[in-house]
Amino acid sequence: MRVDGREITVSGRVLQPLTRRTSDIVRLVVATVCLAVVVAGSLITRSDWVALEQSISGIVGVLTPAQSDLVYLIYGIAILALPFAILLGLIAGRQWKMLVGYALAAVISFLLLSVSENGIAAPRWHFNSRERLHSVVAQFLDDPRWIAMLAAVLTVSGPWLPARWRRWWWALLLAFVPIHLVVSAVVPARAVLGLAAGFFVGSLVVWVVGTPALVVPLDGAVRELNRRGIVVSSMSVVRPAGPGPLELAAEATRPGAVAGDTTASIFIDLYGPNQRAGGAVRQFWRKLRLRSRETSPLQLSVHRSAEHRGLISIAIDRLGLASSTPLVVTRLERGWILYVRTADVGSVLTEKTSQADVCAVWAGLKTLHRHDLSHGDLRASQVSVIDGGGIRFGGFAFSEFGATEVQMHSDIAQLLATSTDLFGATAAVSAAIDQFGKSEVLAASGRLSKSGVPTLVRRALTDDTAVLKSAREEVLAQTGAAEIQAATITRFSRSQIIQLVLLVALVYVAYPFVSTVPAFFTELIRTNWWWALLGLAASSLTYLGAAAALWACADDVVSFRNLTVMQFANTFAATTTPAGVGGLALSTRFLQKAGLGVVRATTAVALQQAVQVIVHISLLILFTTLAGTSADLSHFVPSATVLYLIGGVLLGVLGVVLLVPRLRHWVGSALIPKLTEVLADLRTVAREPRRLAVIVLGCAATTLGSALALWACVNSFGGNTSFVSVTVVTMIGGTLASAAPTPGGVGAVEAALIGGLAVFGVSSTVAIPAVLLYRVLTCWLPVVIGWPVMRWLTRSDMI
Repeated sequence: MRVDGREITVSGRVLQPLTRRTSDIVRLVVATVCLAVVVAGSLITRSDWVALEQSISGIVGVLTPAQSDLVYLIYGIAILALPFAILLGLIAGRQWKMLVGYALAAVISFLLLSVSENGIAAPRWHFNSRERLHSVVAQFLDDPRWIAMLAAVLTVSGPWLPARWRRWWWALLLAFVPIHLVVSAVVPARAVLGLAAGFFVGSLVVWVVGTPALVVPLDGAVRELNRRGIVVSSMSVVRPAGPGPLELAAEATRPGAVAGDTTASIFIDLYGPNQRAGGAVRQFWRKLRLRSRETSPLQLSVHRSAEHRGLISIAIDRLGLASSTPLVVTRLERGWILYVRTADVGSVLTEKTSQADVCAVWAGLKTLHRHDLSHGDLRASQVSVIDGGGIRFGGFAFSEFGATEVQMHSDIAQLLATSTDLFGATAAVSAAIDQFGKSEVLAASGRLSKSGVPTLVRRALTDDTAVLKSAREEVLAQTGAAEIQAATITRFSRSQIIQLVLLVALVYVAYPFVSTVPAFFTELIRTNWWWALLGLAASSLTYLGAAAALWACADDVVSFRNLTVMQFANTFAATTTPAGVGGLALSTRFLQKAGLGVVRATTAVALQQAVQVIVHISLLILFTTLAGTSADLSHFVPSATVLYLIGGVLLGVLGVVLLVPRLRHWVGSALIPKLTEVLADLRTVAREPRRLAVIVLGCAATTLGSALALWACVNSFGGNTSFVSVTVVTMIGGTLASAAPTPGGVGAVEAALIGGLAVFGVSSTVAIPAVLLYRVLTCWLPVVIGWPVMRWLTRSDMI
């Protein structure tokens, strides 16, 4: 590269790689919305728009026919020349890569609007010399394909064009709307559609291909340095442009150096004009997800970001803790920002660093905090160790002056993670406690989580999950604390998201029930409320039974009272999730909070479910046998074809599991060990008659309580059927509830219960309101109670 008569050696790839900027994404979204609005407007309100355009044209259309023809002719020639002017400009600028995108956008937009019922329609341009010239031009001006091509190539070529050219050419293209009105004509709907379609195609091409490489103003950077007395002789690319700036190492002579001495190294960071635009969505998401005190102020200006980095570097350099000194922060042409600093001193922090240097790192962080400075990016690569002792910090892109306690705690957590990864948890925590004290380190350790440690720091660790866990355990060991109180970092926690999803699911499953409420209330007039109260009491029996079974499965180590209360929240979670998986997860979480380990809690819930299935099947066989002597149960037995189909599907699933190595490994490493644990627990329970009796009776009470509730509801509306028959119907309905894909089995359970009662001779006038009342007592009423109970358990730290 030759600058002002001097030859400067440049090595490495200088051009920016193709990137998808935030502005590209926003442009595509805007183009999609515009196309949707134009299509909808053409289909729905086009007649109204035509009337409006005619009235406006009658007001502003002041030109005579001859003047209108002249204006139309001049504008049409300009529109015809526009794409060729862009093409020649790209060729003259040797933008060869651009020509591919240019041609691609033109072809796609042309073909998109050429599709008709008979395939691709060819253009109908007629060049007849006997016609007036402006009539020939009008064929291009009003053709949607030509307008679409122009809009597409303008959108794609925009990043290569000078800003002034781009603005003028877009103004020229969009001028066809007011020109039509001035010449007393209606804007062709096809042309507007072509404009929107071309803009969409061009935006899509730019988003898929990426923003092109822009020319880096290295000559401008060299001239700015020369003006400050820094004479550059050579440059080499250290890090190509991308998410961060383009970084170059340069050999230069600084003011005061001996003439010809080029041994001093400096580093040049060049921020592109869209450097911050690429992270705007990320910044917005951080602001939305994290609490306000967790995020620094937005700096959408590239210059303000570089300026902030330089000022923080100067402040830390005054403390003798900066690994480099800023030299230049200034603007360059085409929106680029130049940031120049001296070379880093010392060597990067590694696992070979001595214990004394580890203590020095923590002492340096303590000094920063004492002067209200936070670093914000304490990766090993941002910490240097100098010869003779001492440390220096680099980076400062996320540093803050006037740091809050939250930012200081974040620094401690980051350095705990980094130093634990390099030197082990014992040395890292010991050095941290020596500088900050046990209480401060314990408070900061609440951020040793994936959400508390920044992504850049976690990615620099060898195994972030293991490192963070090791650091937390060592903090507990050295501080003697019982637990680490997790810091509240996000605006919404995982449990809050789950509760919101459950609430939405509840609205979804409740909607079909709401539609039957008017008819149901008219039937309630003839209800025998004593039977309804018996149904409510029987429904309560199911919660006591479930609590007793889980209490015995958990070896009596949890509070039976709290476990019974939890069953209401369990009903809410199970009803609003398919197959009741939410209830199982909630039970496991409750047992963990009560003191059981993860494996033990999971095994206890699995044991309860296994015994529940065994008891359910046993009772089903028993009561089906009893009911079969007096009723035809063929309605409940699937046909032979269905049974063969189910068997074939099961065999197919088994074959897939055996053939796919990953599934086979999952069965061998995850499923079989858990089944083995459950079988071992079953054998253990079988040797304890008292505990086994409690579990079996609890599971039986769950099943029989539901049956008793339905039987009471049937009798409350004057039905006359046996308890044995209703029990069979209830157990079949419960089986469908667990297999139905809808939350709580809504729809499937009601249909099965009503159909089952009909098999045993219960009329529809009794069966329908009885089943609805049963669902109110056993499903919807507990769900309404379960929501506040679940929130109370959350506030009480029980789930």
